[in-house]
Amino acid sequence: MPSSRVSIVRTPKSPSRKEIEGAIRKAIDLIGGLDDIISRKDLVLINPSWVAPPTDPQSAVITSPEVTRAVADIIRDFGARPIIAESSAVGVDTEKVRANSAYGEMRSEGYEVINLKSTSKVTVEIEGGEVLKKVETFELVTRADIIISVPKMKTHDQTELTCSLKKLKGLVSDEQKRWMHKTGVFKGVVDINMLLKPRLSIVDAILCQEGLGPIFGHPVEMNLIVAGKDLVAVDSICGQIMGYEPEEVLITKFAAERGLGVMDNKMIELAGEPLENVRRRFMRSVEDDPVEVDGFSLLFGGITCTGCRNTVMSALIDMRNAGHLKYLPGVTVITGDPDIPKAVPGDEIVAVGQCVPKGKRGKRFVRGCPPNNAYVVDAIIGGREKVRRMYAEKSLEETEE
Repeated sequence: MPSSRVSIVRTPKSPSRKEIEGAIRKAIDLIGGLDDIISRKDLVLINPSWVAPPTDPQSAVITSPEVTRAVADIIRDFGARPIIAESSAVGVDTEKVRANSAYGEMRSEGYEVINLKSTSKVTVEIEGGEVLKKVETFELVTRADIIISVPKMKTHDQTELTCSLKKLKGLVSDEQKRWMHKTGVFKGVVDINMLLKPRLSIVDAILCQEGLGPIFGHPVEMNLIVAGKDLVAVDSICGQIMGYEPEEVLITKFAAERGLGVMDNKMIELAGEPLENVRRRFMRSVEDDPVEVDGFSLLFGGITCTGCRNTVMSALIDMRNAGHLKYLPGVTVITGDPDIPKAVPGDEIVAVGQCVPKGKRGKRFVRGCPPNNAYVVDAIIGGREKVRRMYAEKSLEETEE
């Protein structure tokens, strides 16, 4: 018997504000409405994706302001208090994301739009956390009666895709985000969801992103809204729309194993559009114009997961974008436990990720599960030039402060 319901609603092409709101209302109605999760007077925290300032509204980097606005209007009409709140990627000025998009106009229109990085932080223990025993979040987050995840459906250069569950990483501090990359992003995201217990996801799948997401990918017009009260089920269905099997996406897999929801289609009741009518295989991040340089070697061991594989490939593209490919010849990057040719000098090996055995890590070991791209780039360059954290304006050293 299905235990979770997920709705898929199609929008017109380039939908208007009214059409977007209509699609979201229909998607919510198809999953049973809001009465079972929201009470009048509740403080409802709406968490869109503001990972970095968009260069163009059509770049599909952030959650569409019109989607977030519609969710806020629906919550307000219900009699609760909506607050739109988010913190961007490490080192990114969240205020610039707001100012460089239609979110900047919403404050003057009476919506509460909050840059969480400008608010007070608190540390909260996580009962049963596997990677995070406690987490630094924001005081406003702890006061919310209900949290609604409002992600943009995109591929991701480390986690295959980013959707409802990973979106909640925006509700922890930059310090906590950095720590998660060193200890385990996949299970750390699940720990955060265990603590925050989001009750609803409304996925902006109108204009999505494939390839080297979540910033530098290619827009894909899907014209869909996906909704559900079980975020694991929502992410499972969104992954399948994008061409992934649920178990390929480790955050979805680990969240299901932890009992946060279901990912098996036998346990999910779909409402609205049939899944087979909306599937479209998205280009993976590792398929998006990979880097090839003579004299550079990349060795993946059998025990490595997609996190470190994707991170290394994305880090190489970051190097290409920054004009740093000149540092690659002579370097060998390894993940997992590969066989390393004896002719490779030990001081030219860059070992990436916690899965690399201690005997193979050497002096240029990059700790993390998976590490941030910038640490991989920094290890490859080896101090020959300053490195900037991905999406950030300041150097890696400055964003460590």
